[in-house]
Amino acid sequence: MSEAQDQLEIKFRLNDGSDIGPKTFSSSTSVCTLKESILAQWPKGWRTSPRTVKDVKLTSAGKILENSRTLEECKSPICGLTGEVTTMHVVVQPPPTQGEKRSPDQLQNRCVCVIL
Repeated sequence: MSEAQDQLEIKFRLNDGSDIGPKTFSSSTSVCTLKESILAQWPKGWRTSPRTVKDVKLTSAGKILENSRTLEECKSPICGLTGEVTTMHVVVQPPPTQGEKRSPDQLQNRCVCVIL
């Protein structure tokens, strides 16, 4: 694989429609590293801000991306076309507040799906 094909340009779409990026990442970059990049660039002053990578869910092509996987492992056939920017959607799911418990069903129902 050539170096140009090994690079993906990605922007992260936030729930208000604004973007972080685009930024270029190697296809060997882990999803966890993407989330760390998002945390470092998160807009200041937001009411709901992620504190850790566990608070951030990334979706691409309708699938939630797992922290341990690389971009290469997550890449769909429509992503990473030469010269194209891939948009990943960011969902912030802060941990429950003290005394609040969430069932697995409640966590699944908080997913946001956006189609471009």
